[in-house]
Amino acid sequence: MDIASERAKAVAETVARIRAIEAEQGVTRAALDDIRAALIALAARRELFPAETFSPPESGRDGRLYLLSEDEDHRFALYLNCATDDKNTPPHDHATWAVVVAVEGEEHNRIYEIVGDDEDPETARVRVAREITIRPGVGVCLMPHDIHSIHMSGPEPKMHLHMYGLAIPHQTRRRRFDLEGGGFRHFAAHPDIRDARAG
Repeated sequence: MDIASERAKAVAETVARIRAIEAEQGVTRAALDDIRAALIALAARRELFPAETFSPPESGRDGRLYLLSEDEDHRFALYLNCATDDKNTPPHDHATWAVVVAVEGEEHNRIYEIVGDDEDPETARVRVAREITIRPGVGVCLMPHDIHSIHMSGPEPKMHLHMYGLAIPHQTRRRRFDLEGGGFRHFAAHPDIRDARAG
């Protein structure tokens, strides 16, 4: 079996396990912990994600997302994010659950809490509640309205598996928070997504 076929099989088995976890437990923090464990096991199979297949974008551009799996109803979407440059995102949510684990490289996450009314797009404010650095064997779990920011630095290759309850192009209610002035706005999907599904 070639690498692409091995990867497709491993991804299918992992996503099936994740579907079963959500079906059995619902969307809970305990369920996301179990989903994280399944993804860490997949990420540990580094040979399934060769750099020649999953290249980052040219320098100066945001990371590149490779779609590995997505259900017909756009649920249970799995991506591989590849980057080399520095990256700092504003605080944001996804309006769906998310789990991110590392194949290689580090991704520092700040997790925020809301200060005041989180429904007011003019005055909602956030502050850092905790921080975690994703690296091989370590991942982060986010409930639908958890807020985080991503920080990566250095030229080293970075590959991270991103699993979402809903595919990124359909996350139309994501909120991006303004740390300086307060408030939030909804923002568009990631612009560089490539379909890497077998067949």
